[in-house]
Amino acid sequence: MTPTPPAPSVSVDALVEAVLAGEHGPLPSELVATSVFWLHHGTRLAGGDTTYLNQYVLVRLGGSFGGCAFEAGEIDPSVCHDSSGAPLDVLLRKAPRPLRIAALDAYLSETRPHRAAAAAGDAEAVTLPTGTPESRARARDAAVAGLLDIEEGARVGLIGVVNPLVAAIRERGGTPLPCDFNLKSTQWGDPVTDDMHAVLDRADAVVATGMTLSNGSFDTILERCRSRGVPLVVYAQTGSAVARAFLGSGVTALSAEPFPFSQFSAEESVLYRYRPAGGA
Repeated sequence: MTPTPPAPSVSVDALVEAVLAGEHGPLPSELVATSVFWLHHGTRLAGGDTTYLNQYVLVRLGGSFGGCAFEAGEIDPSVCHDSSGAPLDVLLRKAPRPLRIAALDAYLSETRPHRAAAAAGDAEAVTLPTGTPESRARARDAAVAGLLDIEEGARVGLIGVVNPLVAAIRERGGTPLPCDFNLKSTQWGDPVTDDMHAVLDRADAVVATGMTLSNGSFDTILERCRSRGVPLVVYAQTGSAVARAFLGSGVTALSAEPFPFSQFSAEESVLYRYRPAGGA
């Protein structure tokens, strides 16, 4: 597979169609999803009162993994039996949306691994330190916030709330506008809205999680930021290679964290920061 950068895309569905047509590499009909994984875990960071419950579906393709978080009940563990060994084009066409995103992520990760992009100077590899969940989460979210180029007091829409990222935005002088479907307030009592449109209308910059690829809101966020000329930073465990396809086409910067994700290890791990111009 040739590690050539994919052209910027205009929507997730258009990207899937381009991949199915072989515009980004080998035809998916010629490839097989060797393994499909279903993962579920909970996390409560020290000093916090929020337990994050996360579910992921993962697809193994060659030397790469694709990942997508999903809401409770969307996919059950039988997906491992039903989809392992399936032709990749079948998953891209017919699978539930989270599994389609994971399959798309695996394909784009395999055709152009993040490590290859970093070696070519198109991404910056950031090493997260060995340590506790809290120290690693702070390092991760500081790396994400470091992609923001904002003025003091800028309103930063945060679509998908994690408390260390709220703190990191404040440390850079921003005013967070948190939005999440599953939280009512941040660790510090800031109200969290579930109306992303109100946030997108007010924000001077937007930081969105890759989970927006899973729940179908990514295209809306992308188009709204394009139309308003608002910077959009994506921090992605879900669909990290999928979000990369939109750099220069609405996505201003990306923190890409391929599987295995930082929360699954206490050892050093790497995420990759991208900007459309390439390099750091």
